[in-house]
Amino acid sequence: MNLLVVASLLGRGKQLERLSDGLTLLALAYGFAPLLNATLHPLATLLCCVLLALGVLHKYWAIRVAIDAELFARLANSSDLAADTQALDRALFELKLKPQAADTRAWPARSQAALGLLRRQAVCLGLQLSLALATLLTLLLKG
Repeated sequence: MNLLVVASLLGRGKQLERLSDGLTLLALAYGFAPLLNATLHPLATLLCCVLLALGVLHKYWAIRVAIDAELFARLANSSDLAADTQALDRALFELKLKPQAADTRAWPARSQAALGLLRRQAVCLGLQLSLALATLLTLLLKG
C-alpha cells in the first residue's frame, strides 16, 4: 500500500507541471512582444529569462517524477516485489540510468528519494511563481 500512496503523490506532479508550463509559456510570449511593436522592460526581460530557465529545470524534474510515478504504480501491483525490484534495477542499469545493477536500498528509502524529486519540482514551481509575480509587479510599477 505504501508504494501505491507514493505513486499517487508522485502523480500530483502532473498538476504542478501544467502550472509550470503555463508560466513558462507566458514568459516565452513576453519575449515575443516586440513582434507586436511592444517595448520590453529590461528588468522584466531578465526575470522572464530566469523564469524560462526555471521552466526547463522544472520540466526535467517533472519527467523524472512522472517516470517514478509510473514505476511505483506498476510495482505497487507486483506479485513478486523482490524479483520485480531486481528486474527494474537491472533494466535501469542496462539503459545507463543507474550506475550499478544492484541497489541495496529498501523501498522506504527509494520512496523518500522519489518524494524528494517531487519536492524539488514543487520548489522549482514556487520559484517560478515568485518570479512571475515579481515580473508582474515590475511591469505594473513601470507605468
